[in-house]
Amino acid sequence: MGDVINLRQARKARARADKQAEAARNRAHFGRTKGQKAIEAAERVRMEAVLEGARRDGVADGDEGDPPKG
Repeated sequence: MGDVINLRQARKARARADKQAEAARNRAHFGRTKGQKAIEAAERVRMEAVLEGARRDGVADGDEGDPPKG
């Protein structure tokens, strides 16, 4: 005959193991290190500077496609 186990304890242990496995998957999927976040922020700032440098003078945002009035 097999060992006697408390089903309530086994169920709770299995639920804890499932939550820990899901947490590990989420850490791998969503987690980023502070260094990775800093690199991404620096890249975003650099790209905004490139776009700002390429902006044409005298043209307001959203006015490029409007026909001339008059």
